[in-house]
Amino acid sequence: MGNKLPTLRKMRLSIIIPVLNEAGRIAVALIALQPLRERGAEILVVDGGSTDGTAEIAARSADHVLTAPRGRASQQNAGAQQALGDTFLFLHGDTQLPLDADGLIADAINDRAVLWGRFDVRFDTDQTMLRVVASMMNARSRLTGIATGDQSIFVRRSTFEAAGGFPALPLMEDIALSTLLRRQSVPACLRNKVTTSARRWQKNGIWRTIILMWGLRAAYALGVSPARLARWYGQS
Repeated sequence: MGNKLPTLRKMRLSIIIPVLNEAGRIAVALIALQPLRERGAEILVVDGGSTDGTAEIAARSADHVLTAPRGRASQQNAGAQQALGDTFLFLHGDTQLPLDADGLIADAINDRAVLWGRFDVRFDTDQTMLRVVASMMNARSRLTGIATGDQSIFVRRSTFEAAGGFPALPLMEDIALSTLLRRQSVPACLRNKVTTSARRWQKNGIWRTIILMWGLRAAYALGVSPARLARWYGQS
């Protein structure tokens, strides 16, 4: 009995995944979600204009494959508009959920005071520095009540709609949404971990990426336009 996975309780979960040219990863990502799908979760993949067959591959294992203008804010909002669930989970295509993510979210959402939340995050590597980075990300999020997309934000549909969805930004859309949601309630910061890819950190260098991320967040807080930040991010 101790190994039994929690079951969904009065919740229909819609998992919304924005993708762009993820043909090499999307099949594995969706296979990992099939147990949740069998327990009632709906899977929506929102393609931002892939040229590598991502949408066709995704269609084999998702309930719906949609297209939307490129950009996570646009794609995730499009998925939310088509979703049937009363609770949304926004999942990056290179991030893997805990096996019992649906039950964990259901348990959190069953508390009437909980309107939204996120998971702790870890990277898919044993590099000590990235373990430290993940710990710092989780601690900062718990302290500030701000979540990043890598932490797999979940939210009641009514709360998401009341916030107006993701602001139409080319970058920092997760920070902007968290700020809006935080006005309605503090997040449930689950200590259960999602596992996300370290590929960008490893490609660009850990310290360089840390400096870039801190710089982008500081610039955003100081009012630099997300469009300019997106250009800086894309050039990194």
